Amino acid sequence: MVIDVGEIVHVIDRRGFEADLRRHFVGVVEQVDKLALRVVGYAFIYDTSDSTFIRRDEKRTRVIPLTSGLIINVAPPQTDLENVRYAADENGHATVTDGGVFTLDITEFGPFR
Repeated sequence: MVIDVGEIVHVIDRRGFEADLRRHFVGVVEQVDKLALRVVGYAFIYDTSDSTFIRRDEKRTRVIPLTSGLIINVAPPQTDLENVRYAADENGHATVTDGGVFTLDITEFGPFR
């Protein structure tokens, strides 16, 4: 498999329309087969009133189908899952980071929006 048990992944649900909810998920892969990943971690939802992603407090277990067109990023193994958060960098680009080894620019078209 391309993704292994124990890896940390950042998953972006694709939006079909501009008004669709922006959902992301960051977690540790518990199980893998040819059709899906079982991942334990945190859901993030974009809050349009604050223009930022908000992390849900409780950990969740998600089954992520590999055939659904999701964007799956693999984070470094040293990523601190408990400290993953979203922020704007010095250029105003949206990034997801743990404040340490993991930083990923997720800007789609310009400054944080």
